[in-house]
Amino acid sequence: MRYTLGMIRTGIGFDSHRLAEGRRLVLGGVEIPHGRGLLGHSDADALAHALCDALLGAAAAGDIGQHFPDTDPQWKGADSMTLLVRVTALLREAGWRIVNTDATVMAEAPKLAPHVPAMRARLAEAMGLDVSRVSVKAKTNEGMDAVGRGEGISVMAIATIGKNATAEENT
Repeated sequence: MRYTLGMIRTGIGFDSHRLAEGRRLVLGGVEIPHGRGLLGHSDADALAHALCDALLGAAAAGDIGQHFPDTDPQWKGADSMTLLVRVTALLREAGWRIVNTDATVMAEAPKLAPHVPAMRARLAEAMGLDVSRVSVKAKTNEGMDAVGRGEGISVMAIATIGKNATAEENT
């Protein structure tokens, strides 16, 4: 006999990138005016990358490097919102739905609070969610470590996903 039980999983993601001259600063799909941007193979959107890893981790589906390796030229300069859309599709194909996400961006500069509503909106759109299910917070490191010295930006993210599971999947 088959029956369904709700299944909930949570995943954690982390990403960090150095700040570099001559790069755009993109976080959560939003270009933020700043003298330096994040260095990486794609657009280096550390917020989108951390969310991708949190979602993939919750589904036990690997990590962003497995799905979008920096050794693959097709991802050179890629818009990280495209990566987030693809991760969302991968989860949906496996029967998962995103319940909610939460992320904390650590950066000394620029001030990110004015950009948080736009980041939440872009991320929600990419994941097909209501913006009320996407949280983004900005913090400084109070001058401590490389992030505190303004050398880079780090992001921690968590995602909760759910699906109906058969009894066999729960054994």
